[in-house]
Amino acid sequence: QVQLVQSGGGLVQPGGSLRLSCAPSGSIFGAYTMGWYRQAPGKERDVVARIFHDGKTDYEVPVKGRFTISRDNPKNTVYLQMNSLKPEDTANYCCMMVLRISENSPLTSYWGQGTQVTVSS
Repeated sequence: QVQLVQSGGGLVQPGGSLRLSCAPSGSIFGAYTMGWYRQAPGKERDVVARIFHDGKTDYEVPVKGRFTISRDNPKNTVYLQMNSLKPEDTANYCCMMVLRISENSPLTSYWGQGTQVTVSS
């Protein structure tokens, strides 16, 4: 069973930076759309950024210009570089990937375990 394994996150002061990464735990046939989502206490989960198979990206308005999503295709890894962090960025961040596990398997969405990002002085 393939799982997405996240790393990064933690506590950072306002204005600081963090980088999150996410990769499948086992071998896969192909990786397509990748993204990062976040959920703050008492709020719904929102998409933060997505990167598509062709490399195009889109971002939630509040993070534009501060966050950068990227992918390493040979490693099937997605990154989220977060700069100029603000207290309102505090949330649990979760990665998502659309994967094809084997040549004949359907496209399926997988989710990471989530990691807490806290921005506080």
